[in-house]
Amino acid sequence: MNDALILEHREYVSVLTFNNPPAHTWTPKSLQQLQEIVVGLNSSNSNRALVLTGAGDKFFSAGADLQRFQHRDVAQATNFSTAFGDAFQVLSAYQGVSIAAINGYAMGGGLEVALACDVRIAEQHAQMALPECAVGLLPCGLGTQQLAWLVGEQWAKRMVLLGERLSAEQALTIGLVSEVVASGEALQHCLELVEPIQKQSPTAVDYCKELIMAAREQSMSAGYALERQRFIELWQNDNQFEGVSAFLEKRPAQWHAKAKGLEQ
Repeated sequence: MNDALILEHREYVSVLTFNNPPAHTWTPKSLQQLQEIVVGLNSSNSNRALVLTGAGDKFFSAGADLQRFQHRDVAQATNFSTAFGDAFQVLSAYQGVSIAAINGYAMGGGLEVALACDVRIAEQHAQMALPECAVGLLPCGLGTQQLAWLVGEQWAKRMVLLGERLSAEQALTIGLVSEVVASGEALQHCLELVEPIQKQSPTAVDYCKELIMAAREQSMSAGYALERQRFIELWQNDNQFEGVSAFLEKRPAQWHAKAKGLEQ
């Protein structure tokens, strides 16, 4: 695998480090690799969580290298925008819990990859922005959609239309990140944050994430129905019986593979 993305497995959690210095920019190749990594983790019975961070202490990711956009080739632009959208959609649908350890500048596509994660933790020196309009572009890695959902239309418009850059504390205030930690501590904090995932049923976590994300695209009444449907479907998987039994017997649960459906 190209060193632009470094994947490390630590028992139930994997750490993906952006490593394309100086600013950890994205390329069509690295975006395709991101897709492949997430698909691979989804098929792994041992993986439960993914933490994303940038190498060093200055950049999480600065998005795309603008030199790649200094042309008039529509086909090339189409391929790049498709690569961004596809990669971050796959990340959004990751079957475990994803956390962005934002350890520096998260700009453009660098912020968009963090928006595709379930949780965002920022170091105190981090800065975040979607500055594409200033160079005649727009966020094409789901940014206009994810940001507005997460922080509301008004702040999304300030960041996208006005190009406002946020400090870590400002991002915390508007709910763009859930916590700010000291510089150099984001990765370790995220690893500690995901520790409880081992106590959670893989099947239940998968269903619950699906239900939470579905609220973005369907009516509340449709969500109610899907929630009840998924609850009943838990009885088709051994983890439901194991979880209840373990609780009643006062012992740790021994979870089965996270794949949906009745275990064979």
